[in-house]
Amino acid sequence: MPPNTTASSGQQSGKSGRKKGRKVRLLLIILVLALIGGVGFGAFWSISTVRASFPQTKGSITLEGLSGPVDVKRDGYGIPQVYASSDEDLFMAQGFVQAQDRFYEMDVRRHMTAGRLSEMFGEGQVDNDEFLRTLGWHRVAEEEYKSTISAETKKYLDAYAKGVNAYLAGKDGEEISLEYAALGFANDYKPEEWTPIDSLAWLKAMAWDLRGNMQDEIDRALMTSRLGPKQIADLYPQYPYDRNKAIVQEGTYDELTKTWTDGSGTSQNAGGAAQGTGGTGGTGTNTGGTGTGGTGTGTGTGTAGASSDSSALQTQLTGLYDILEDLPEAVGVNGNGIGSNSWVVAGSHTITGKPLLANDPHLSASLPSVWYQMGLHCKSVSQKCQYDVAGYTFAGMPGVVIGHNRDVSWGMTNSGVDVTDLYLEKLTGDGYQYGSKVLPFESREETIQVAGGSDKKIVVRTTNNGPLLSDRSNELVQVGKKAAVDRDAPDRGDGYGIALRWTALEPGTTMDAVFAMNKAADWNGFRKAAALFDVPSQNLIYADTKGHIGYQLPGKIPTRGKGDGSIPAPGWDTRYRWNGYIDQDELPYEYDPDRGYIVTANQAVVDEKYPYTLTTDWGYGTRAQRLTSLIESKIKGGGKISTEDMRQMQMDNSSEIAKLLVPLLLKIDVKDKHIREAQKLLEGWDYTQDADSAAAAYFNSVWRNILKLAFGNKLPKELRVKGQCLSVEPVDSTGPADEDRRVRECGKRDADQAQPDGGDRWFEVVRRIIDDQDNAWWSTPALRNQDAADTRDELFARAMRDARWELTAKLGKDIDTWSWGRLHRLFLKNQTLGTEGPGFVKYMLNRGPWKLGGGEATVNATGWNAAGGYEVVWVPSMRMIVNLGDLDKSKWINLTGASGHAYNAHYTDQTDKWVKGELLTWSFSNKAVQESTSDTLLLKP
Repeated sequence: MPPNTTASSGQQSGKSGRKKGRKVRLLLIILVLALIGGVGFGAFWSISTVRASFPQTKGSITLEGLSGPVDVKRDGYGIPQVYASSDEDLFMAQGFVQAQDRFYEMDVRRHMTAGRLSEMFGEGQVDNDEFLRTLGWHRVAEEEYKSTISAETKKYLDAYAKGVNAYLAGKDGEEISLEYAALGFANDYKPEEWTPIDSLAWLKAMAWDLRGNMQDEIDRALMTSRLGPKQIADLYPQYPYDRNKAIVQEGTYDELTKTWTDGSGTSQNAGGAAQGTGGTGGTGTNTGGTGTGGTGTGTGTGTAGASSDSSALQTQLTGLYDILEDLPEAVGVNGNGIGSNSWVVAGSHTITGKPLLANDPHLSASLPSVWYQMGLHCKSVSQKCQYDVAGYTFAGMPGVVIGHNRDVSWGMTNSGVDVTDLYLEKLTGDGYQYGSKVLPFESREETIQVAGGSDKKIVVRTTNNGPLLSDRSNELVQVGKKAAVDRDAPDRGDGYGIALRWTALEPGTTMDAVFAMNKAADWNGFRKAAALFDVPSQNLIYADTKGHIGYQLPGKIPTRGKGDGSIPAPGWDTRYRWNGYIDQDELPYEYDPDRGYIVTANQAVVDEKYPYTLTTDWGYGTRAQRLTSLIESKIKGGGKISTEDMRQMQMDNSSEIAKLLVPLLLKIDVKDKHIREAQKLLEGWDYTQDADSAAAAYFNSVWRNILKLAFGNKLPKELRVKGQCLSVEPVDSTGPADEDRRVRECGKRDADQAQPDGGDRWFEVVRRIIDDQDNAWWSTPALRNQDAADTRDELFARAMRDARWELTAKLGKDIDTWSWGRLHRLFLKNQTLGTEGPGFVKYMLNRGPWKLGGGEATVNATGWNAAGGYEVVWVPSMRMIVNLGDLDKSKWINLTGASGHAYNAHYTDQTDKWVKGELLTWSFSNKAVQESTSDTLLLKP
């Protein structure tokens, strides 16, 4: 079944019945898969069942609706290149081919985006469906199809759906995918036809996982139960502009700045300072100037904080977090830790004399990979057939999302701009307070169909800020009697509601942008396409065959009347409304900068002079600065950069936090010979986190324990790892510590979502206090018969000791056998039946583990959560390097393979190469594709 199916608190009725029903279904699934796997008398049937869903890749197939023949040429890795004579035939064939390889994945995705997972997987998904229906992704997609996308895009979506349905026609479930054999036996589920709305809705899922800083909003508010404004400011330091440069540094940006300075922009919060000071206004969590935005003074200058009892808001936000955490992942780790690298180098610095462009988006590991490699070629490019493009797309969506055509190439990384705001709403009867009025809710009824159970009806209520997320959990309604809000806030009554304002809940034109980028021929055409890319806001890098490079920040990015979006805002206060969006011609961009390269890796897009607040929560620029250093070291040494140099940069395993800490760790006088033995591993270490490195294993364990002792044990239980318990002072404790009053308090978060996660925000936190031996964060009480630590070096010594015994338990006493890869492992899990249930099911559908190098905030970003453990949480989901001098010499690799069919040769046939950092040849021209073709399928009208 899909991941994260635990019921939310307050919705326990019927839980035992759900568990019983799920156990029955799982037993049925086991029986079916046992037969499929060849257990007992099912051996012969198993072979035919497994192979029944494999795609036909040779010969010919007649498809009703085609206007002419289409060739599908697959290389030795099953990657298809499609050749057609009209746009409609091209996208119809794309739908057919993707359905051949990935329809089960497509089907699960569309049920998720529509809030219909219960139709496939039963009662365990009702809570998720309720929340997704409340967000209303599918409804927004319907509106886009009706009113905002172009007629041409509709035509392409219709053709794509026609191709998917041509594949489905006349097929039983087991002929489509192995998983349907299990689902069909368990609950009589049958796939239905594909629609254009199913494709559009997937863009909402992508936007959700790349939505920005909502989690930081929640975390900062939750921290107030144990930390004061200054402490929270310490944990969200300002971006280090002096050390890690912003993306846009020169050229056109300077001209735009002059326009802003001389025009009305001088009153629009130049530098973001006005919106960042105080910050919280009437939200009441007294985080004031936490240092995350604008001036970042950390003095709590906002008007919040009339009440010190924030238990009600804590309960609301904890409940909201639980709901968000329960949602199945679409393309990321529920919005946390999402990163990416992309960079482009001008021809003046390359061996070819033309640009090189690299991209590797960092997303959660999934099986199959979220990406699907494909080429879409018109046999003759003309007005009738306009496309000649190849790259990465999503199964279920026409076009190419990242890649190149014959003229230009582009890549993407998450910009992190803040396009979501949470609002506290004062609920009154059938309405909510806004200013001095009570406005009625917009309400609608939704019916959720449940496999093996009764339908469930829900009512979705919406304010002028957005849908009421708090309606989806009784925990968010049954809150305490007080909430820490502004002294002028309305009485909370039975509890404030929580509404979501998000750009993706408004109909947009991103699907138009995909097709426009696919056929862009130059920088001007690319920028026009980018202007249509409203959500999610991404850093777009660009290069073309004429030698130009560029960067564009696209997106629908809000401007706020008051507040900076860093914590929940008071919905009743009219001053906190969004008052518009940044004009497209004022969004940052850069074209052919003098330095000859552009790096985007989730760092700040612009410096403090930019007149709008894009976000208060940039990534902190560690990967970007490392990439910049690698590029500049090559350039300044007089060298020229090659495709191989770009590949080596993608695999760079250097740890920036190790460079800061190891010299200090080596100075500590260690008495215990066993700990000293481990300490010696760090002597002469080059800070490279290779999979076979014992030093990397020990350092990362020390880093994890430093974070735990200095910060993690001081965070509220809502942010700590579930099941890890501490003896702590009660929240309402005042005066000196009293051992008799300490209570046992256990963490509440899943291991891959807890804090401190060890990312580069925490690098910056530690860097800011590293020279202050007596900083209060270094102080930690005695634990496990160890003395209390009062200074930095005392805490470091404890962390080194704890790390030694932690790795002894995990890897053995002999440090010669230690390696980072033994701790840092990648498991690829089928995102539905492979993530939950009996081991036999997982064994059939899942793959791994692989031992990986790399790490958190490393260019080779194999992310792990320091609070929860060492296993890989997210990865470079694909890698590509585009050679604009000779497109056929471009390189690419996917995390898994082209196929979503377990036991197909292309299920994970790229993974071993991906682990080693190897890349495949990326054929593009007719000649190169023909030379690399293994199988050819003719689709006939």
